[in-house]
Amino acid sequence: MMQPLKHDVSLSEVHSSVDTTNQKGFWRKILSFLGPAYLVSVGYMDPGNWATDLAGGSQFGYSLLWVLLMSNLMALLLQSLSARLGIVRGRDLAQANRETYPPVINFMLYILAEVAIAATDLAEVLGMAIGIHLLTGLPLIAGVTITVLDTFLLLWLQRLGMRKMELFIISLVAIVSISFLVEILMVKPYFPEVVTGLVPTIPNDTALYIAIGIIGATVMPHNLYLHSALVQTRKIRSDDAGKKKAIRMNVIDSAIALNLAFFVNAAILILAATAFHKTGQTHVAQIEEAHHLLENLLGSKLAPALFAIALIAAGQSSTITGTLAGQIVMEGYLRLRINPWLRRLLTRMVAILPALFVIYYFGDEEVDAMLVLSQVILSLQLGFAIIPLIHFVSDTEKMGNFTINTRTRIVAWLIAAILIYLNLRMVIGEAIQYISSSNNIFMDVLIITGLLVLVGLLITVTVYPLLKRRRKPVAVAIHEDLRPLEISAPEPYERVAIALEFSQHDSKLISHAIAQSKPGATIILIHVVESVTAKLYGPASEDMETRQDSRQLEYYVQELNSKGYMALARLGHQQRQSEIVRITREENAGLLIMGAHGHKGMEDILYGDTINKVRHALRIPVLVVHV
Repeated sequence: MMQPLKHDVSLSEVHSSVDTTNQKGFWRKILSFLGPAYLVSVGYMDPGNWATDLAGGSQFGYSLLWVLLMSNLMALLLQSLSARLGIVRGRDLAQANRETYPPVINFMLYILAEVAIAATDLAEVLGMAIGIHLLTGLPLIAGVTITVLDTFLLLWLQRLGMRKMELFIISLVAIVSISFLVEILMVKPYFPEVVTGLVPTIPNDTALYIAIGIIGATVMPHNLYLHSALVQTRKIRSDDAGKKKAIRMNVIDSAIALNLAFFVNAAILILAATAFHKTGQTHVAQIEEAHHLLENLLGSKLAPALFAIALIAAGQSSTITGTLAGQIVMEGYLRLRINPWLRRLLTRMVAILPALFVIYYFGDEEVDAMLVLSQVILSLQLGFAIIPLIHFVSDTEKMGNFTINTRTRIVAWLIAAILIYLNLRMVIGEAIQYISSSNNIFMDVLIITGLLVLVGLLITVTVYPLLKRRRKPVAVAIHEDLRPLEISAPEPYERVAIALEFSQHDSKLISHAIAQSKPGATIILIHVVESVTAKLYGPASEDMETRQDSRQLEYYVQELNSKGYMALARLGHQQRQSEIVRITREENAGLLIMGAHGHKGMEDILYGDTINKVRHALRIPVLVVHV
């Protein structure tokens, strides 16, 4: 008898949907790989970068330009390591963490990852609200509220397909790039002086705070999760030669995309340094103030208009990364999948509420300070994403021939050490300053305890993988391991369709189907893949979850056939309800059987109310089995 297949090494949203194996010629091969890094790179030029770049340029001229360059080089190395992890191991960073660390540590890492995603979305909300305000004159509170609507824009774009979404994002990135190219030509910086900003220097503690904000805005932790999943949208040969080529092509992809992001960030800083710092306007740290001053300094309405348009485009283009990263993080760490629109809405509300609070109680003038703070929060999360990533790509047992070499390892650990040192120096300095002037013992104890917990977690994340403890294998896939079936005797319908979810309830559903079917009837096994890749690419998806689900269905078919029943497998993609209806109709089924979990109220919102929508769409009996 065939043994159940194990799939504890696969996971739902690893991607392998765009075929790169049949491309002829060097340029065609490169073009087939281009894409993942562009989705990642939009996070490197979001409104959070604007606030830190403007503050750095206006206060310190070109002197922090080297921080941008260093951040870009760091990002290039770290994103290439993230891509390597996804290509070689078929894991995103959240999945690899789940396999490696204990549950308590994983939950803490999950919370930190969600905080980073919320901080990213906060920057996008504030940036777009400011852009809308500058273009239309609407109050910031109204602009923040309007940003809820882009939740539905994103879902609409996802329905159109990945290629159209990529085209939309690239168009927005082009708007940002062209806008700043025009503004740089208008401001006419003296480039020999600009080059002096590439010499490393930190003028004072304020510059350090802004420098850390720039690093946090450039090297973003959620992008490491995102890239390790998105590289798997490319279908490659599974041998060493195929993986080596994929790694090389993704490095090229990353280099092009991230250098474009560096150009945008450098342009903002140079614009601020030339237009404001050089003219004595060193206090300009607010996006709105910069917008107004541009018209006065350059004597043109084109510059501020381009500035506002580019700000909206930057915020809108980067909104997709937080959503996908949030879904990857939630499924990777918790093995929990909820409706995409709800996931997006929750992420956006977490960002909107603090934004509304600050604007209402402290006024519009605190918005830019909040933007910089969001980027510093991002920077604080970096160590908890970078350290596990370096461990994973240095693991010879898991990475084999693709383990990073000693030189790369040293550079990666050096980057991690620099980032952690800068962050600890800043946080401890801020904490000491607060405690020394505070009379609130409770807050002092809370701050000290929080610092100790973060430092303890950082040490644990660093040391634990070196201990080589034997852990019981942890399931990282959304669905459990394959299960044998317990079948009872057959009867009435000639063609019976069953919607399966791959759980311990499958045997019960199939038993009911057989009880309702005639001898020799056909049992149609339906399962809908709902991974990130499947939602974006539809039937073209060939990610790990799609392949695993296909194997699961075929395993069920073989078991049924071996017991004398006629069965066929149909795999659907994207929307669960519409796919079940479509396949049931195409297969001419006389009966559909579905399992009901007894969800009510909020559970229906979280997990979806499939049965009602399916039964209203079909004109055949639907048997609902309570499981």
